[in-house]
Amino acid sequence: MLNVYYGPMKEAIFNTAIYFKNRYEDSWITDPFAKEMIRDVDKSEVLGGGVIDSPVLGKIAPVSLSGGVKTLLLLKNEPDKIFNASTCGDNCAKWILKMAEKQELTINLRHLMNFGDGAFTIRILNTNQVVRSMKELVPIAGLYV
Repeated sequence: MLNVYYGPMKEAIFNTAIYFKNRYEDSWITDPFAKEMIRDVDKSEVLGGGVIDSPVLGKIAPVSLSGGVKTLLLLKNEPDKIFNASTCGDNCAKWILKMAEKQELTINLRHLMNFGDGAFTIRILNTNQVVRSMKELVPIAGLYV
């Protein structure tokens, strides 16, 4: 299940770029699920653990991936930690939901992320309410962001 805390959260890791730079491992990048996320979100192809082919930037190191992809990789590989997922755009929402189908996941959001038109299950930690659609999520999240 996906747990979301809206607004400032002292235990959340806020600067995901610096955290990623100092913690990622090449195996995170070459994982098939990670390759699919990188292809979808950054439109880039993983060539190996240390190099990604970006249509915009050319050959790049993993630390040059978008903030959204770096945060997604942190969520996947360090699920026991809470990360600021406001570094992610709405194009990352489906990946967050996919990960939360397989593991308990808690994120911190400081904006209203669009989780799409489909059904989902999100526990809003601020109120301990479970919501199943954007129609249910928006009024509650709007109180905190």
